[in-house]
Amino acid sequence: MQHITAPELAVWIADESRPKPVLLDVREPWEFQTCHIAGSVAIPMQSIPERLQELEEDAPIVCICHHGARSMSVAAFLERNGFTQVTNLTGGVHAWALQVDNSMPTY
Repeated sequence: MQHITAPELAVWIADESRPKPVLLDVREPWEFQTCHIAGSVAIPMQSIPERLQELEEDAPIVCICHHGARSMSVAAFLERNGFTQVTNLTGGVHAWALQVDNSMPTY
């Protein structure tokens, strides 16, 4: 599993020459409604095993949660299940709010 910081992810998303990653937000629905990175796909952590078919094994996937712990667990799970381009967002949406988008609500 790779790791990426919020500023690095912002550069990746803005880079037209790179394929866009799947921004996989694994937080609970109320957390996603509170704040999320634009373009994120919400699949709560507990739903990942039953919804694996919604994700492409070869697509670049960035796992996102509040601070980075749940997403790291999901990223490890995805790798164990054959996903090849999995990255964890270090610090989660909290880091995104502090380092990239100061208008994003925090909780």
